[in-house]
Amino acid sequence: MDFYYMPGGSGCRTVIMTAKSLGVELNKKLLNTMKGEQLAPEFVKINPQHTIPTLVDNGFAIWESRVIATYLVEKYGKDDSLYPKDPQKRAVVNQRLYFDLSTLYDSFAKYYYPYFQTGKPGDAEALKKVENAFDFLNTFLEGQTYVAGSQLTVADIAILATVSTFDIVEFDLKKYPNVDKWYANAKKVTPGWDENWDGLLQLKKIIEEMTRTFPAAATSVVMDFYYHQGSAPCRSVIMIAKALGVDLNPKFCNILAGEQLKPEFVKLNPQHTIPTIVDEGFVLWESRAILIYLVEKYGKEDDSLYPADPQQRALINQRLYFDMGVLFQSFYQAVFPQIVTKKPPTAEAMEKVEKAFVLLNTFLEEDEFVAGPTLTVADISILAIVSTFEVVDYDISQYPNVAKWYAKVKEVTPGWAENWEGVQWLKNYMQSS
Repeated sequence: MDFYYMPGGSGCRTVIMTAKSLGVELNKKLLNTMKGEQLAPEFVKINPQHTIPTLVDNGFAIWESRVIATYLVEKYGKDDSLYPKDPQKRAVVNQRLYFDLSTLYDSFAKYYYPYFQTGKPGDAEALKKVENAFDFLNTFLEGQTYVAGSQLTVADIAILATVSTFDIVEFDLKKYPNVDKWYANAKKVTPGWDENWDGLLQLKKIIEEMTRTFPAAATSVVMDFYYHQGSAPCRSVIMIAKALGVDLNPKFCNILAGEQLKPEFVKLNPQHTIPTIVDEGFVLWESRAILIYLVEKYGKEDDSLYPADPQQRALINQRLYFDMGVLFQSFYQAVFPQIVTKKPPTAEAMEKVEKAFVLLNTFLEEDEFVAGPTLTVADISILAIVSTFEVVDYDISQYPNVAKWYAKVKEVTPGWAENWEGVQWLKNYMQSS
């Protein structure tokens, strides 16, 4: 059976260990999600959710690692020990599998993914979720050798894949004695452990490379930030601040209620626009100028987000001006009226949108990012705008290079979640007003 995977993926390693336990041979097909290979049309045809792991067993395609694991046991297991048929025993296994997905692994993603992307881990609340998850797991294992009963099950295998991922980032398991004892035993008794660990070592190398390429700037800066969550330019500033580790002191400015026209705000910014920042008395507006300023002041030397090389910088600047003068203008003329007045766009306005996306598609013909091989402030600014087109369900897939870039940049840009919350707010506002 064909198995689409990456060695470092926790879910992929779950399937590998389950298959090893069953003596099932997998025809492994490496799918490099870092390069966007999961978005290739031939893979999307197999799995429209374009996720790994994905299994194709004699034409039957299935994804989600825990589902794959239980499927393999039910179809190829010599007995039901890994996934018992008894309703109560199976219910406990299922509960632990859902716990792994929604609590344990989710806590890993919330706390450590920001570190992989910026060199700075998640906040104290995210760390608390990790600790709570391990407290739960420690409780489940009180007086137990295995997580869901008296024998090894797919729940142990899935949770082993997750816990071992915490291991490579040097999370202190010894604070949870039941987990620590279980982990030591699970490593010994689970078939495929060695391959699981090999995958983790490959993942560790990738993480080390990512943190070398994209470190966060150490700063305790806090600056006033006048914003509205519906504004794409404001959201671009949120994302760059997240990437740099700069703390913003948010000051909501309800432009829909005219708060930007209040005398105290006009005194700060006579153009009365958002976003506006106040950094130790220095006032600046226009999002793209803010992005550059924050990198130049708070980024590392020769930061890849806005490098010092004149040619690289010129290309980034060109894309920023394209964003403001072409892409954002097309949004303002075609989409903004739909949000505010409910008027459909004119044919001329939609033609400008299409021309803007055709140009962006051309820029992305050779490179993964809009201004070269690495993420820059141009990607972040354009990401904020492109994502806002989703408010009116604009079909980005008709521009394949843009669609591929969009899928990738959502994954690697710090602050994407906050950006998406703003997009959803705007969409809800449009639908309810």
